[in-house]
Amino acid sequence: MLTTSATAAAALLVGASATSAASATGSAARDPWPDVIPLPNGFRPEGITIGADPYAYLGSLGDGSIYRADLRTGAGRIISAGPGTPSVGLKLDDRGRLFVAGRGQGARVVDVRTGKIIASYTLTTKTPTFANDVFLTPGAAWFTDSFQPALYALPLGRDGRLPGPDEVVTVTLRGAWTQTPGEVVNANGITRTPDGKALLVVQSGGGGLHRVNPRTGVTTLVDLGDAAPLTNGDGLLLLGRRLYVVQNRQNAIDVFQLSVDGRSGIFEGRLSDADFDIPTTVAAHRNRLYLPNARFTTTPTPETTYAVVAIKC
Repeated sequence: MLTTSATAAAALLVGASATSAASATGSAARDPWPDVIPLPNGFRPEGITIGADPYAYLGSLGDGSIYRADLRTGAGRIISAGPGTPSVGLKLDDRGRLFVAGRGQGARVVDVRTGKIIASYTLTTKTPTFANDVFLTPGAAWFTDSFQPALYALPLGRDGRLPGPDEVVTVTLRGAWTQTPGEVVNANGITRTPDGKALLVVQSGGGGLHRVNPRTGVTTLVDLGDAAPLTNGDGLLLLGRRLYVVQNRQNAIDVFQLSVDGRSGIFEGRLSDADFDIPTTVAAHRNRLYLPNARFTTTPTPETTYAVVAIKC
């Protein structure tokens, strides 16, 4: 049974992300870490996450396998064989658990030490559904649904307890949110506002960045001034008050300085790199951003090459 609770949703948001933004400090210029990290042929990456240690975790859109790459050397291996269904967005917590958005299959949690799936969740019974990205707060794992106007939260206990299958919280998006019906990508990347009081969600098709009240699901458009629409906006990364928005088919990252409450932002510039080939999501370590090339304009085959690209932030 899926549940909806506005009060519960609000309680799940308070505080900063459980992932480590502090790891984005340091100087990449002083070390010889690779700027391009190869992935297995045919892997089809989409999501990326990095914890406090110098390892990136990536999920496969093909069979859902999880790959761990050493940022220092570029070496890596599959640590969890996929269930045969996609892995899209993913985030690592400080307990070594990977929260994975599974497209039409909801969500699952993987222990990165053993590679075992330790929990699986049906996020909604509505169709179509596309669990696309995930963001961690101390109280919950929040998932976007690209085909439904809703966010889903998995409440996390203070002792790290994972919720049962009937404890999923559904928050319906409303207010400024206008859902394009059908199998069209709407809600995509997700993060929080700098003050931690609300969520930020990019709507890929419409190109808007929305501030979401977790109590009510009411959204307001973030005022980004004269910045171009965030069409094809994908992964979001917040470091302090600086927001990085991956624009996948533009092969670029748009950078904004947000107000503390996340209601407005100033466009600071666009980052790109010659090695980008439809990057989708972004994670940070030291002073580098790491983005997987999904290569959506290239027909995938078992021999198609894929990589993670690192740039300075």
